[in-house]
Amino acid sequence: MNCDESRLTRTVHPLLVVVSGPSGVGKDAILTRMKQAGFPFYYVVTSTTRPKRPEEKDGIDYYFLSEDEFQRRIKENQFLEWAKVYDNYYGVLRQEIKEALDQRQDVIVKVDVQGATTIKRILPDAIFVFVMPPSIQELVNRLKKRKTETDVELDVRLKKVRDELESLHLFDYVVLSHKDELDLAVSQITAIVTAEKCRLKQRMIKL
Repeated sequence: MNCDESRLTRTVHPLLVVVSGPSGVGKDAILTRMKQAGFPFYYVVTSTTRPKRPEEKDGIDYYFLSEDEFQRRIKENQFLEWAKVYDNYYGVLRQEIKEALDQRQDVIVKVDVQGATTIKRILPDAIFVFVMPPSIQELVNRLKKRKTETDVELDVRLKKVRDELESLHLFDYVVLSHKDELDLAVSQITAIVTAEKCRLKQRMIKL
């Protein structure tokens, strides 16, 4: 069922969808599949100070910033939220989200659980989606296959996953991320957006 705005006697406001979950759970893969499928969302690019991986592109996967540049933007209050994670800074630019919402685009932003908690405090009417692995062992296998962490770093990440699962109550929806079922996760997220468009009490994002 689609709630087409032209059929309604009320305004359907643009939505801010916050997609979060543990590192390695597949958030990037899900959002990439959504882009490939042509879903008309505005996908916010996260800023980071971590080194660029060989397959990544600046301005598409992340905005890769020096630490000095990141600190300057913090001082100028340019970030809606930012955090230091595993010795690197990550942040979401406030103006990028505001401009998309002002153009009546539904916005998707990907952040870690700490970032989602911050946005929840600032913008409680956003939609919060937690992407969860089918099991901790499956997540371990994915992280090992990625080969971007040492054994010590992997242990740190897994401890953080258990802490992040304690924050599930802050989210509105949970989507399971199965290894070979990206389209299922995509369909669930788009169904969430459709359902939210049908709400009688509209969410309103004010930046």
